[in-house]
Amino acid sequence: MTKHSHDADVAFIQALAELLRENDLTELQVKREYAEDDSLDVRVSRAAPAPVAAPAAAPVAVAAPAAAPAAAPAAAETPEDPAQLPGAVTSPMVGTAYLQPEPGAKSFVAVGDKVTEGQTILIVEAMKTMNHIPAPHAGTVKRIFIEDGTPVEFGAPLMIIE
Repeated sequence: MTKHSHDADVAFIQALAELLRENDLTELQVKREYAEDDSLDVRVSRAAPAPVAAPAAAPVAVAAPAAAPAAAPAAAETPEDPAQLPGAVTSPMVGTAYLQPEPGAKSFVAVGDKVTEGQTILIVEAMKTMNHIPAPHAGTVKRIFIEDGTPVEFGAPLMIIE
């Protein structure tokens, strides 16, 4: 059914990400039609810039940057932003995170498990491609911030490995 090049799609998405970054946008959504039954839907997004205060839906993402001018409050609020914690593993892409290789299977990791560098700790599905996410370093899984099937943004905290 797909007659267009996968490499062309990757280049297209990279160009969209660059456009997002160059124009300081937070989200960009595009639908590219190839044929009657063949299209590409892309949504590229990133966390809002620090000065933009988000309504109560995302207080964690705004808490640490907003407190940056004052030294004492910043130190008090930094632990609230999981992406800033030591050992934080963040999402390398926008997609849907899965903790299991398939529905009903055992999770890749659980809190308390010891992992080795490069071991698959979860999958992020992006554009119908299952991307295995490796542990960036060896350690113990201290906390998992997502549930199986959770939509994730680029840079979203997934888990802590210390």
